[in-house]
Amino acid sequence: MSKGSSGSRDSHSEENFPGQALPDESEDDVHAWYLRGMELLSRGSPAAAAQVLQRASTAEPQSRSVREALARAQFDASRYAEAADNFRMIVEASPSDDYANFGLGLALARMGDHAAAAEYLALAAAMRPDATHYTEALRSVRATLRARQAAREPADGGTEKGVG
Repeated sequence: MSKGSSGSRDSHSEENFPGQALPDESEDDVHAWYLRGMELLSRGSPAAAAQVLQRASTAEPQSRSVREALARAQFDASRYAEAADNFRMIVEASPSDDYANFGLGLALARMGDHAAAAEYLALAAAMRPDATHYTEALRSVRATLRARQAAREPADGGTEKGVG
């Protein structure tokens, strides 16, 4: 398929083949989807970016760069569980990927799993102690965990609560 015709099918391909790879998809298509997704993400359209990047990820499921971009778009679109799943796939394939650990930690925190989030954020911060946004996110999650623990514990051990 020529480059000119590939541009015309992009706007309708999701309707015609929902969730399926088109038979003529090529590396050029995947690269074009990746670039378009990144452009949409940079312009503040994470939901649209996630749709385009999902298509690229379906065509190239082993591409870490596409999966990372998809996870970022999903996170920015408040689709935290999906973002966590994609960041987790990257972490499982490459445990030393500091950004994927960071992204997974943030997504888990947004989902309310602060204990698990702290583990991944601690790994990211240990790998890149110079990344202040990693250490700040870790501090915030740990503060939330401490506050929740303090809220569960009675301040005075329960001995002076109207007993008497």
